[in-house]
Amino acid sequence: MTHFNTIRLVKKACLAFALVLTATFAQAQGTLNDIAFLDGRWLGTYNGGPIEASWTAPKGNNIVGFIRMIKDDKPALYEIFAFEQTDNGPVAMVKHFKPGMISLEEKEVADRYKFIEAKKNQALFEKDDASVRIIYERRSPTQLVIQRGKKENDKWSFVDLFIFNKIP
Repeated sequence: MTHFNTIRLVKKACLAFALVLTATFAQAQGTLNDIAFLDGRWLGTYNGGPIEASWTAPKGNNIVGFIRMIKDDKPALYEIFAFEQTDNGPVAMVKHFKPGMISLEEKEVADRYKFIEAKKNQALFEKDDASVRIIYERRSPTQLVIQRGKKENDKWSFVDLFIFNKIP
């Protein structure tokens, strides 16, 4: 093998390695398609009352949704979600409202969660202050679960927060 062929081979190997790294990095960033399984209407129970959720399919670099909680046949809490695609992957923004659309966060503030990773029908997000992690998981075609995690002894521990069944 000539010196020229060796250089050509090394260049091809470097290019192939760079392409693999680029594909791996892009996959690790995630896209809204990683959470497209949220799409639909969902119903569960929480705190003694019904809880309903709905999310749209990805379109225009976003997914929007809501959760409404009912207690004693009256609204208890609303959560409004916007997932937006960024250069670093999806970002989840959540605002909470009491009845009368009274915001629990400041007017210009929303809880923000950055995308960490995704598996088939599962995505992990972390709050900007790293105090909470959320897993969205489609456990079956008719069940969606939202888990809340907190760090204990340097290890994340998750519990089911909301369990939803698909509304046909």
